[in-house]
Amino acid sequence: MKRFVEGDDRKQVALLPECVDDYIGQDNPVRIVDVFVDELDLTTLGFNGTTPAITGRPSYHPGVMLKIGFVREVRGAGGADAIRLF
Repeated sequence: MKRFVEGDDRKQVALLPECVDDYIGQDNPVRIVDVFVDELDLTTLGFNGTTPAITGRPSYHPGVMLKIGFVREVRGAGGADAIRLF
């Protein structure tokens, strides 16, 4: 029986970061878009569906869709109208 609790090896290499946020650099414009859209009052701006319906499949939150459109614009990939959903 060991006398002390042994900690994890600090030099152990992990296959993946522990959280998704670790994949995004601190200077990435995605972080600015995320904070900006989270601070908006989407209902006041006229976005429908900010309160989910009781029936049917859950939809994507309008804020998430807005973030995708902004990020595509920042990266020069076109606006939200360029996104094709099947």
